Amino acid sequence: MAKLAGQLVEALEGLLGVPVPLRVQVWDGSVAGPPGAPTVVLRNRRALRRLIWQPGELGLARAYVAGDLELAPGTDLYETLSAVARFAERPEIRTLALGPRDVLGAKGRRVLAAVLRAGAVGLDPEPPREEVRKADGRLHSRSRDRAAISHHYDVGNDFYRIVLGSSMVYSCAYWTPEAKSLEAAQEAKLDLICRKLGLRPGMRLLDVGCGWGSLLLHAAKHYGVTAVGVSISREQVALARARIEEAGLSDRVEVRLQDYREIADGPFDAISSVGMAEHVGSEQYRVYAEGLYRMLVPGGRLLNHQIARRPDLPGEPHRTSPFIDRYVFPDGELSPVGSTVARLEEAGFEVRDVESLREHYGLTLREWVANLEARWTEAVRLVGRGRARVWRLYMAASALAFEQNRIGINQVLAVRSTEEGAAGLPPTREEWLLSPTAAAPQLVAGGVAAAPADPDLGDRPSVR
Repeated sequence: MAKLAGQLVEALEGLLGVPVPLRVQVWDGSVAGPPGAPTVVLRNRRALRRLIWQPGELGLARAYVAGDLELAPGTDLYETLSAVARFAERPEIRTLALGPRDVLGAKGRRVLAAVLRAGAVGLDPEPPREEVRKADGRLHSRSRDRAAISHHYDVGNDFYRIVLGSSMVYSCAYWTPEAKSLEAAQEAKLDLICRKLGLRPGMRLLDVGCGWGSLLLHAAKHYGVTAVGVSISREQVALARARIEEAGLSDRVEVRLQDYREIADGPFDAISSVGMAEHVGSEQYRVYAEGLYRMLVPGGRLLNHQIARRPDLPGEPHRTSPFIDRYVFPDGELSPVGSTVARLEEAGFEVRDVESLREHYGLTLREWVANLEARWTEAVRLVGRGRARVWRLYMAASALAFEQNRIGINQVLAVRSTEEGAAGLPPTREEWLLSPTAAAPQLVAGGVAAAPADPDLGDRPSVR
């Protein structure tokens, strides 16, 4: 048994054909793997059974969430996840397809022999209770969406306060040079959205998927709008309403427990959708986009803030993360930013601006992980050790995914043009970002305000 770790690692490397990227310590205290690499600890035989029955991401996640797999003292979580991600992206691993001949051949038998010596042969262990069981009903039906949203968001507002901090904003912050804290960066992001939407006193704003109401509060306080926010998370709605009442804005801001497909009291002068469209799904995205288009006044703006995945390589099927789907965002779907732009345009929108905030999200997620780790004991008391581990794992892995350009985040600004084709935007990006309260100039086809007609020139003044 003293050589158990070495036997397991040697057998696994023989089957895969490549070195493992981690050092492995097993329950008998033996260690094997490349010196200096991050070290994972298999605390018991159940950890090994989880990896045998579900090799790859899902088995590792189940073992970590259940507490059967740990990181050795002093091992860095980000370094470990980076090593695993690089290993998973190796061409030999991406294209690996082990058939019966591999499993039952000499290499597979060596793995089986090592497992037998470890005494780890047995039934597939039950998944941790934090793993969601797929809801009944049609994908992205209203009832199934409510169940999926509840799994992620209705875990306790006190837990979210630990992770998100006082801003209670659950989307990437905007790290301007002046933003020296997470709260300041989130305030900058809220203001960026309001400026892109051109909010002014008297306008009516719809915030789809309004979370805990932070954008609604900012827009009402600083831009003088009246606003409606909708969410299908009961706990989000309850806290958003309490925050709005405490701010004395109940006469101008309303928060509803309502699906975006149920909104029937448009039109709105502007619409924001921040971190919500990832839950819509490809089959419903046209419904989502067309619904928002109908609810906007001509000349109104939409700000769609949405995570994007990288496009698949030609001939390569799209692979969803089983950990994210089963533990974090059930039924969530990411699309490339080009697909999102195309769907919005098909609904009638004119897309005027796309801004990537990818690096900003990496910084934000690292702040959230630090918040969680700083108050770990309290978080575990609130939601349990397994769920706290889910969040630590998902946020750290997501930070790396943004930093390494495996996923992105984009703000897409789109308008519903008037019948004459006017978008109502100032002629330069600098103007509509820096002067949100200035009245938009009247534009003609060439993009420059037309001079009054001179009778001597006829009825077609030139346009530079």
